[in-house]
Amino acid sequence: MDDLVKRAREVFRLRFGGDPDAVWAAPGRINLLGEHTDYNDGFVLPHAIPYYTVAAVSKAGSPTWRVHSDGIPQTSTFGLGRVGGKDRPADAVTDWSAYVAGIVWSLREHEAVEIGGARIAIVSDVPVGAGVSSSAALEMAVLGALCDIYEVDLEPRRAVLAAQRAENEYVGVPTGILDQTASLMSRENHALFMDCRTQSIEELPFDLEGTGYRMLLIDSRAPHRHVDNEYADRRRDCERAAALLGVESLRDVGDHSYFDLPDLVLRRRVRHIVTENHRVRDAAEVLRAGAEDIPLLLGYLFNESHQSMMVDYEITVPEIDHLVAAALRAGAVGARMTGGGFGGSVIAIVGEDDAEAVCDAIATSAVERDFPEPVFRTCYPAPGAYRIDIT
Repeated sequence: MDDLVKRAREVFRLRFGGDPDAVWAAPGRINLLGEHTDYNDGFVLPHAIPYYTVAAVSKAGSPTWRVHSDGIPQTSTFGLGRVGGKDRPADAVTDWSAYVAGIVWSLREHEAVEIGGARIAIVSDVPVGAGVSSSAALEMAVLGALCDIYEVDLEPRRAVLAAQRAENEYVGVPTGILDQTASLMSRENHALFMDCRTQSIEELPFDLEGTGYRMLLIDSRAPHRHVDNEYADRRRDCERAAALLGVESLRDVGDHSYFDLPDLVLRRRVRHIVTENHRVRDAAEVLRAGAEDIPLLLGYLFNESHQSMMVDYEITVPEIDHLVAAALRAGAVGARMTGGGFGGSVIAIVGEDDAEAVCDAIATSAVERDFPEPVFRTCYPAPGAYRIDIT
């Protein structure tokens, strides 16, 4: 973290001169279980990972925002336009900085808070395109920093909804609230058992240290395939199925009531949501009870979840399925895709003493299939977004 903060301050000085008024960090996340259940009012079990986006920010004297990300040559600049009788960031913001413009828009227009112009430098080690929500890390780091310098005290749940609104309505990605919640509200060595209908959160101890196992985050480096359209299609499938079944959301579907759906595809979609909710609740009970065999029990649920995502929800890709199979062959006790799908990463629970051999076997198997060589990281539950002391 020290290196990231140092680099963020350096980038700020180079691009804007002087020192930032505030520096905030926000992490990426993995989801242990609960894929695509969030927008169905279901249950999820995410935690933050120890990879962060850092935003170094200062006030500007005019209502303009200049944003620079380390490694991207151009600095993005946007101001306000008059839309529907209100000032909002210009609609022309269509590159990566749309996530920043969306935060400004959401805070000003929907939260009615006076967020003025700013200079923002971004540095990150959250892997992009790996299914660990680099976008939510960016949103929460920027939101925290802007609220800090403009002395806005936003209750955490409102902050989460403000960031989700930015992604849904400004950027146009129809995500649920899982990603922003995990990035903002995670606690070290804990997973968050979250009810997405009530937004209630229970912090459950989760620390594999001392169990003889570790969690691997395996970035497939597979190109994402039609992720935006397919994600939206799955959401529409769920809404259509809920309407046919006469329920508010698929959270309310009984274990067998969806068997009457005439559409086989919709039946499979519902089956994934129903069974995935069961898996999340089962995993939460395992963590709550502090069972000694947590790695093995979670591993079993991981394997069931991946099969469901592959067959019923159809959100995996060949590279991901191959990594899961290779991990299990090499000795992992459980492996599954994490994230929205159509690319991204696999999480696998492996024996501490076997981790290096498992990684070697997975990498060799991927190369033999002419798939991209995966990138391996160890991950564990990390703290959520926080202010960096720069005094």
